[in-house]
Amino acid sequence: MAELKRSLLGRLQGRVLEIGPGAGANFPYYPTNIDWIGVEPNPFMYPYLHQEAEHQGLIAVKLHPGRAEILPVEDSSIDTVVSTYVLCSVADVDATLKEIQRVLKPGGTFVFLEHVAATDGTCTRTVQEGITPIWKRAFDHCHPNRETWRYLEQGGFESVVYQRFRLSVPIVGPHIAGIATQKSITNGAERVA
Repeated sequence: MAELKRSLLGRLQGRVLEIGPGAGANFPYYPTNIDWIGVEPNPFMYPYLHQEAEHQGLIAVKLHPGRAEILPVEDSSIDTVVSTYVLCSVADVDATLKEIQRVLKPGGTFVFLEHVAATDGTCTRTVQEGITPIWKRAFDHCHPNRETWRYLEQGGFESVVYQRFRLSVPIVGPHIAGIATQKSITNGAERVA
């Protein structure tokens, strides 16, 4: 997992917005010179985030309360949005992806790492379907049966590239990791480098 995160996050530049950063588990993988913005709904995580950012040498850190469906940043102002194990628990995936597209600069990227629903007809999928109502209550609205890849593929990005993989974690899997790219042209204006 560390190598995967390093490959996804290690070369990011500019303004990076992370939705649901928790206690800062991704901080060791970011370059220290990025302008990091976090949107975290749980205020109990804030002291841990600040402590971990300082420990990892991240200098430009801003933290906002909020949810992924309503991001507190300007239109077309973010180079990369990062989500690791967040899309499973947002209330509205479509609204979240529209909001991510709103804040991304033309040609910007959405980096994601998520667990997703197992293949239809498998034993794991049957368990996921049956346990989802209880699982959502116990684990902060997490949906183990969410077909997140479908939302990404139909979400209006210019491109979505991801890989599937498995971890030895029951119920929450398989997993996907990848990058969705914002359209290079927004409202008829070409990207200015």
